[in-house]
Amino acid sequence: MKLIVVSFLVGILLSTSVKSAPQMLDSVSVIVDQGVILESQIEELVTSVKRNAVVNNQTLPSDRALRTQAIERLIIDSLQTQLAERMGIQISDPQLDQTIANIAQGDNLSAAELREKVIADGMSYDVYREEVRKELIVGEVRRANVRRRVYYTPQEVANLVKLIDEQGGKQAEYHLGHILIAFPTDPSDADIETSKATAQKVIELLNNGSEFAKIATASSSGANALEGGDMGWMNINSMPTLFAEAVQNLAKDEIIGPIRSGAGFHILKVIDTRGIEKVEVSEVNARHILIKPSVILSDEKAQQMLRDFREKILAGEADFNALAKEYSADPGSALKGGELGWSDPSKYVPEFKDTLNKLEVNEISQPVHSEYGWHLMQLLGKRVEDATEKVKEDKAAQLLFQRKFSEETDAWLREIRAGAYIEVLAKKDS
Repeated sequence: MKLIVVSFLVGILLSTSVKSAPQMLDSVSVIVDQGVILESQIEELVTSVKRNAVVNNQTLPSDRALRTQAIERLIIDSLQTQLAERMGIQISDPQLDQTIANIAQGDNLSAAELREKVIADGMSYDVYREEVRKELIVGEVRRANVRRRVYYTPQEVANLVKLIDEQGGKQAEYHLGHILIAFPTDPSDADIETSKATAQKVIELLNNGSEFAKIATASSSGANALEGGDMGWMNINSMPTLFAEAVQNLAKDEIIGPIRSGAGFHILKVIDTRGIEKVEVSEVNARHILIKPSVILSDEKAQQMLRDFREKILAGEADFNALAKEYSADPGSALKGGELGWSDPSKYVPEFKDTLNKLEVNEISQPVHSEYGWHLMQLLGKRVEDATEKVKEDKAAQLLFQRKFSEETDAWLREIRAGAYIEVLAKKDS
């Protein structure tokens, strides 16, 4: 009996000893206002950038430079996420599932095939879902805070219509690389001269054959630094005015800069160019019922309301026109039975536009979520029209909005970054 007791006590002591042995826990690396960035988040982002670099055959800078850029990206993400929490912006699982289904469909994949592809690329599917959710939340935050800062005059629209006419049969598109050598907040003359000297040194390195993407990843303060400064394809009339004036009529592989702005000195590379042939304008006539979730109407109940409406309409028990007049939260169309009139579908938010493109005439959609709420949509007709003056004006206004939204987003991000409390903690050795 004594042996049994002693063995039992030794077992407890050994168990306690094992449990109390020190274990390396995830550590806080950066304090960002009311939030933190963990070391694991930095490592995950760096790993993701390295994985993408291998796929794209891109050379990366030192691990130290890569870590610095990853921290800066995560700081900006954290500030926007915290703002979303204060604003009460959330993305429900049904909304997330719908978005991922749309992503899969855009890549000609089923949801299951997309999941397999994500896992094959080395990412946890749960992590992928949360990354998509975060992108949606950040998009909502930016639209809510930046849209009201965007303003353009009728004269600006008229000037752009004239410019598009002068460009003739083609509108130039440029695939741009971007490096920003930023100023500190409230820069002194010495700060500006230092940034300018750095920008001149970067230009010299690029002209001597250094890889643009590697230098961008190491040195740029721009939003696309971790993508090697790649801004993708941009219409000459939708890119920031400063860039449009600089790149117009330039050829592939040309380096431009440094160009000074309020943010710092910009260096651009024309990765490629192409023209867009003018096409006839496809228009659609549609109607919708908009239900906005609220404190007393949950997201799920709003979606279910529209499912019920759809069933009743299809069964002949209710009329779309009457339901729109009674329930739709879109004041501009509700009085017309939800009808939106003939329009270029590109003017609508992506979720709305994509759904209309898939519907047959008179078909009623399933409930669709957008930044405005839940929509039940019916396509009433399609037609192809010549590009009228009104269409040109709408296109010019859209391009101006894209340009100014991009410019104001950059300014807004600099402002919230400058006004935040940031403390980068010393990295602990593991």
